[in-house]
Amino acid sequence: MKLKYILPILFITLFTTACSNNDDETPVINEVEGLVKIQEITNNDHSIELYNKAGKFNTGYNNVTIRIKDHTDNSYLENANISWTPMMQMPSMQHSCPKSTITKIADKKTLYQGIVIYQMTNTDGSGWSLTFNYNINGEDYTATDTISVTQSEKQNVTNFIGSDGKSYIVALIDPKDPIIGINDLMVGLYKMESMVSFPVVQDYTIMLDPRMPGMGNHSSPNNTDLSYNSTDNMYHGNLSLTMTGYWVLNLKLKNGEGTVLKGEDITESNEKSSLYLELEF
Repeated sequence: MKLKYILPILFITLFTTACSNNDDETPVINEVEGLVKIQEITNNDHSIELYNKAGKFNTGYNNVTIRIKDHTDNSYLENANISWTPMMQMPSMQHSCPKSTITKIADKKTLYQGIVIYQMTNTDGSGWSLTFNYNINGEDYTATDTISVTQSEKQNVTNFIGSDGKSYIVALIDPKDPIIGINDLMVGLYKMESMVSFPVVQDYTIMLDPRMPGMGNHSSPNNTDLSYNSTDNMYHGNLSLTMTGYWVLNLKLKNGEGTVLKGEDITESNEKSSLYLELEF
């Protein structure tokens, strides 16, 4: 075969082979893209990496993404059963806080997810520790370390004793990015059963009256009270924000029988409920 025919065939073969090799390569997927690492909690065998969008823990609601790295080969584990226990050390006692179970994120190979609600912190962020207990292929492990929890600028969580003598925690979850108009308002409500148990409270009512203290304490139209949703175990309502600025979300908590456990109506003589959350945008 003449050279002028051989060269084109050779180029075509090389090009096809190169394209075939590129197609066979598996792309590397960064499963924590868009998240910022908070810290790692380690033991001799593994590093537990903690992530969220802010790269830190704050008082109030925290959505935490978790993955476990094996020190043997630096791979990330895909099949672990994980539980966690946050604890705050007080001068004369210690207590935990509301938290969810940790579950595998459905469309991720190595990521797990849970929520934790820190109801308080020290001024320097100290006081809290976080312990993980987990099982891999039938073998149990534990890892624990201190963590830093920053005080949020606005009151996005509050704990109180109701008229029934029980301790409750209310936490603002949404809106994270408020808008002028109707916002989906989501709040978590928990009851303190013991120093380590904070179950979700079901089927209560949280009445809502948002006000702007800096603008004559005016309210807004088309708000709705919050009711319990069994799908996500949260309380949902409509929050109407008519302008940007600082808002107080005055709340009144009623149990299933309609008894007011905490909070008051807003009147000319009472400009703020004893139960409230804050936001500013």
